[in-house]
Amino acid sequence: MTVPNLQVAPDASGTSASSSSGGLSSREAAQRLARDGANVLPAPRPAPLWRRIVTQLRDPLVLVLLAAAAFTLATADFTDAAVILLVIVVNTTVGVLQEIKAERAITALSAMTAPAARVIRNGQQGEVPAADLVVDDLLVLAEGDVVPADARVVESVALLVDEAALTGESAPVDKTTGADPPADASTRVSAGTVVVRGRGQAVITATGAASALGRIAAMLVTAPELTPLQRRLAGVGRQLAVGSLLLCTAVLALGLVRGQPLQLMIITAISLVVAAVPESLPAVVTLSLALGARRMTARHAVIRRLPAVETLGSVTILATDKTGTLTEGTMVVRRLWTAHGDASVSGSGFAPDGRIHRDGADVSADQAPDLQELLRAAVLCNDASLRAPGPGDDWLAVGDPTEAALLTAGGKLGIDVAATQQAAPRAGEAPFDSDRKRMSTAHRLPGGHLRIVCKGAPESLLTPEILADPPDLLRRAADRAETFAAGGYRVLAVAQADRDTVPADAAGFEQGLRLLGLVAILDPPRASAAATIAACRDAGITPVLITGDHPATAAAIAVELGIIAAGDEAVDCRTTEPGPAAARGVRVFARATPQQKVAIIDALRSAGEVVAMTGDGVNDGPALHRADIGVAMGKRGTEVARQAADLVLADDELGTVVAAAEEGRRVYANIRRFLLYALSGGAAEIAVMLAGPFAGLPLPLLPAQILWINLVTHGVPGLAMGSEPADPAAMRRPPRPPAETVLGAGLWQRILRVGAVISVVTVGVGWWAHATDRPWQTLTFLALGLTQLAVAVGSRARPGSRANPMLFAAVGIALLLQLAAIYAPPLRELLGTTPVTAADLLIVAAVATLGYAAIRLDRRIHPAPETGAGLTPKRLS
Repeated sequence: MTVPNLQVAPDASGTSASSSSGGLSSREAAQRLARDGANVLPAPRPAPLWRRIVTQLRDPLVLVLLAAAAFTLATADFTDAAVILLVIVVNTTVGVLQEIKAERAITALSAMTAPAARVIRNGQQGEVPAADLVVDDLLVLAEGDVVPADARVVESVALLVDEAALTGESAPVDKTTGADPPADASTRVSAGTVVVRGRGQAVITATGAASALGRIAAMLVTAPELTPLQRRLAGVGRQLAVGSLLLCTAVLALGLVRGQPLQLMIITAISLVVAAVPESLPAVVTLSLALGARRMTARHAVIRRLPAVETLGSVTILATDKTGTLTEGTMVVRRLWTAHGDASVSGSGFAPDGRIHRDGADVSADQAPDLQELLRAAVLCNDASLRAPGPGDDWLAVGDPTEAALLTAGGKLGIDVAATQQAAPRAGEAPFDSDRKRMSTAHRLPGGHLRIVCKGAPESLLTPEILADPPDLLRRAADRAETFAAGGYRVLAVAQADRDTVPADAAGFEQGLRLLGLVAILDPPRASAAATIAACRDAGITPVLITGDHPATAAAIAVELGIIAAGDEAVDCRTTEPGPAAARGVRVFARATPQQKVAIIDALRSAGEVVAMTGDGVNDGPALHRADIGVAMGKRGTEVARQAADLVLADDELGTVVAAAEEGRRVYANIRRFLLYALSGGAAEIAVMLAGPFAGLPLPLLPAQILWINLVTHGVPGLAMGSEPADPAAMRRPPRPPAETVLGAGLWQRILRVGAVISVVTVGVGWWAHATDRPWQTLTFLALGLTQLAVAVGSRARPGSRANPMLFAAVGIALLLQLAAIYAPPLRELLGTTPVTAADLLIVAAVATLGYAAIRLDRRIHPAPETGAGLTPKRLS
């Protein structure tokens, strides 16, 4: 005899909704569909291509480049103009393509809706497209179904729903019948969740944009924000635009005062503007980001938006989900308790590989009969099953993951699950329901006897009405269960008794039982999670846990991984506003809704933090979208999370974020390295034009010579700087302050110092050549170019090593081009140069090495934060 766990909600007339209603009529459903619209998520209208392009071109640095291109066209330097315009086109194209890819999040949300659904219409059950569902349709739900819309449960037979993707709750949730409107979450099912056990019927209450998925989709429709790098480079662009115009105006005025022709000085001033603007910067940034993205891909981190590469290096807060991110995302038995004592269980996942430990030693079934009896009963009172893996796969749970964990624990003790269940076939049951919080089964034993097995929540099972054990044992068991629960475990009590016949009802099953023990189940931390959290702290990145799970579970995991100290509590977002708590420095948030996750991210960002958010569920989508960088799990994560994120972890390992952060810091250091090189050269060129006349050089350089030096030195060598390796100490230092500009931390002072050395060497060579009747303008041109190339060699991250051979090759090419400008007749005619003797060439080359010495010495005398001097690792609470 089987006693079904059937719950039916009464309607207003006192009859059941399932019996009194045959569902909507086809006509009524069609009318509602026409009135309310399809059960799909509204897709945002895509921005036209021209608007995307204009958005990219409004970047201040790009505007400066456009002005530079216009100036070079005005001087008829079509080659340089073409290079600048090509950089702009490539940069804009990449930006537009990345923006288009980022808009796929809403499409992914639509894909989460089940393509078809079973409903009762006109009194008959049938299948209709999920898009055609309307409010008040009567859904039919069964194991494995994806819930297609928000609904109120009106019939429940052991209905268990996995809501992890939507809420972050690690354990499936039992669903019972409820009144209209639904009284609480236990009587509601939401779009996008999955039925893992049982069956039921539910009346749809919300579809499309009004559903849970629709509300999350609305939170994803926000304008994309600038990354920290984009904000910093925008500031550099404005500074360069203003500074270069002022200085070049000064050169123009000085030349006119000294009697130089107006047309010549206008062209010279325009050339200096071009020289002052590092037009290779967007190309260097794009190349650095692309190389970083490629290196991250090799380390299982897939970049969806190129600027996110650098953003990782700026991160000060790593906000992470729990289930499937810090934890394995599978339920595992970790502790056992019987009247004879405790035992611990090792192993991970659903594979029956592991050991049972008691009193410091492994035990088998024969050595621990009390544990064998406990787990054998748990194997019998069980509706789940385990599926053995295929090649390259893991063990899979079929049914309730909690029950599957009990089967795995039995296998670890040596119990043959299949043989045990075959030897004691089920003869009856009282299925689990949320009122009793228990499940009971009857099994036919060899010889004809019946064994009753009951498992359930300790508070519902450890009572004299059910158990015949002494009160002292019940108190001990209740205290141990409370201790387990405080540690974040999900606790089940198991009891059994023998009968002669199958009981007629649940009350008959659940009385006079004998307690076998307690089973403590946990979604355990990943093996690498603790090391990852420690690495984050070493790098000055503060970990913050944000989950929809229970506060005790969140706090236990956070303490175990070192996110908070023992005794610290998690904030329950149901009773505390999470935004102000985040601003106060709280580090663990439990029971957080998608809206509250966004509020936490906003509060952290408002406090000046650069936030990376990791997650895998639908409920994480808005927070991933809102964070400075969203990080999604590639294997376990939902498509919604992947499409809302900037970075996808192909291996689902949080430690990959730390490796990716190292790449981000490398990219940012290389961008600053290029800025030092390019801006010091540009500043030197302006200084030479300003100081040259005072040294007796009427016009130190011709406009064509300025543009040539700019093209040769900033082109290939500048791009090669994007491949410089990371500083070995990069991840042992804190991230740069969020408010720091890209020229901060002493970089602009270094630019001035190095630029001063380049200009002194150049003017000095020109003065010497002029005083000795040598071709002073050509030698000035040669000295300026060679000294800048020497600075490029001295800018290496690891001088003395063989790292980045591209830079040596690039400097070699630039050197040959600089010499060709002096010795190749066509270029001599174009640039106005004259050949110099080998002796003069060697003298200038020797003096130019002062550029290398200057930048190396400057790094020693004025160590900047990126060198690691004077810094200690930052440990944040």
